[in-house]
Amino acid sequence: MRYLVTGGAGFIGSNTVDELVSRGHSVVVLDDLSGGKDDNLAEIRNKITIIKGSITDIEVVRKAMHEAEYVLHLGARTSVPRSVKDPLETNRINIEGTLNVLVAAKEMKVKRVVFAASSSAYGETPTLPKVETMQPQPISPYGVTKYVGELYSQAFLKCYGLETVSLRYFNIFGPRQDPSSPYSGVLAKFCTAFLEDKQPVVFGDGEQTRDFTFVDNAVHANLLACEAPNVAGKVFNVGCGDRISLNQVLAALRKITGKPLEAKYEPPREGDIRDSQADISEARQFLGYDPQVGFEEGLRITFDWYRESQLKSAAREAAAKEAAAKEATAKEPAAKTER
Repeated sequence: MRYLVTGGAGFIGSNTVDELVSRGHSVVVLDDLSGGKDDNLAEIRNKITIIKGSITDIEVVRKAMHEAEYVLHLGARTSVPRSVKDPLETNRINIEGTLNVLVAAKEMKVKRVVFAASSSAYGETPTLPKVETMQPQPISPYGVTKYVGELYSQAFLKCYGLETVSLRYFNIFGPRQDPSSPYSGVLAKFCTAFLEDKQPVVFGDGEQTRDFTFVDNAVHANLLACEAPNVAGKVFNVGCGDRISLNQVLAALRKITGKPLEAKYEPPREGDIRDSQADISEARQFLGYDPQVGFEEGLRITFDWYRESQLKSAAREAAAKEAAAKEATAKEPAAKTER
């Protein structure tokens, strides 16, 4: 099969591309690298087609979608705090960009578009766990844009017969999530803090809960949603069905690392919800989805990946310094000769 993955150089996107390639599929990645990284695709670069461009440019989207059978639309501006700070940019990328993808998919007659929706669409609805039939009440521009993406996806099925499936991700974490951005996921930041022996920062009292979901589970759901029968137009939660507090996450990291680091607590951030938990019974029934990796196993894999990445980065820096020192030493005799 031929797949287009928008945002395919990003965190969830690159993990999805890896799995598609391992299954022998043909893959095109469309990414403007504003959030994704070339390095995320380094090991499979010669097995895929990469187009550098934005989903906000419909001509680029059309080019990338040529002959695609399935589209995994993961490209987005993904941060809640960033959307609060700059709602216009979030709207342009997440709504206008999604509309471009849907228009191109309709024109190219792709079999199905799988849209990366978000649990942020639920907002502060008090009922837990979150069920797809609840009325969305997003409290951030990001949540609004993701819900609008769902509505557009369903409208394209009704108006044009384009098959679409929306997956509401619940707090995905894992290898390749960038900890350096101020808008990064909390687990990426916690892992980095423990590696660097720094106080992890918690916004709020740490008792807020999330359905933390290891990235392999999201990849699993993405691929199931492409080919599952009789699911066009539906919305599914993608999580583990659990609720874990940030304080529990810190306790798990202390256990993994053997480091008794205490958190630094700061005021809550605008747009953040208090509690989140997915009801995944619909995804189980219609997609055949079942979480592949539990939270603690996923956290350990993630921490190990960050540790390995840090060691590789340190080795690269040391090699670069050594090469620079050798180059400087080699130039010294030539300079003396000239004098």
